[in-house]
Amino acid sequence: MTHPEHWPSLPLADWQPTLLTLHRWTQIAGKIRMTLSPKTNHWWHVPLYVSARGLTTSAIPYGTRTFTIEFDFIAHKLDIMSSDGGSREIALAPKSVAEFYREVMDALHALNIEVKIYTTPVEVEDTTPFEEDRHHASYDAEAVHRFWHVVRHSDRVLQQFRGKFIGKCSPVHFFWGSFDLAVTRFSGRTAPRHPGAPGVADVITTEAYSHEVSSAGWWPGGGAMDQPAYYSYAYPAPEGYSDRPVRPKEAYFSKELGEFLLPYEAVRVAASPEETLMEFLQSTYEAAADSAGWDRAALEAAG
Repeated sequence: MTHPEHWPSLPLADWQPTLLTLHRWTQIAGKIRMTLSPKTNHWWHVPLYVSARGLTTSAIPYGTRTFTIEFDFIAHKLDIMSSDGGSREIALAPKSVAEFYREVMDALHALNIEVKIYTTPVEVEDTTPFEEDRHHASYDAEAVHRFWHVVRHSDRVLQQFRGKFIGKCSPVHFFWGSFDLAVTRFSGRTAPRHPGAPGVADVITTEAYSHEVSSAGWWPGGGAMDQPAYYSYAYPAPEGYSDRPVRPKEAYFSKELGEFLLPYEAVRVAASPEETLMEFLQSTYEAAADSAGWDRAALEAAG
């Protein structure tokens, strides 16, 4: 039975101004983590992670200390907490990106944490630097809370899907550049050099796609997609991949985006959203793995 409070309605048009603001706020936190954390393969030192209350950077090293930055979408606040006991709190409320950026940097300074980040947002059309952006200033707490429910329940299913794979696999993480939740499986084989993506530096895509992958996740929509959706793609896309049958019946291959899509609404209203989403994740992975000849017996958990 569908539980609306777990899988709530989230039309893009209802909260897009808030989404555009929150996207940039998460980039501020993510860039702080990226700047201070040791580099990890495939840029895995960059994303945020789903926590019990929102999204978190996880522990960031700073000298002999560590600290975390967490978006709390229940109490609607940003918590910055240091291993020496220091903490600061910033309200999540209607305010500009510039004001939020200043508050975050002031809070870090008060905790004796000094960091400089590249303040131009990435993977967005409007690249106004954070400290100058006064036109993105929306925060609809109710919409953000609904977004949080979608993310945390999607994360739960993606974690279960990840557990079925014993080959190399990414954590389930939230990429603040593209503002999506994702998990990526690897075949173990190297991939041809990635041709690049609009608004993304080649050094990013080259490292992210150095090896053959099947990746899936959830995205709130934007650009060519006017609604939230689950997605699944392969790199490199093997011959015949796009013609493979996938499930459930609402899933389809988008030639424009080059990936399989399943509208979030189809999952939300399903008798069992979890089973419907898992069906999409498994069938699209099989489309990639079988088309590319992955050694599935060696890569998948038995049972």
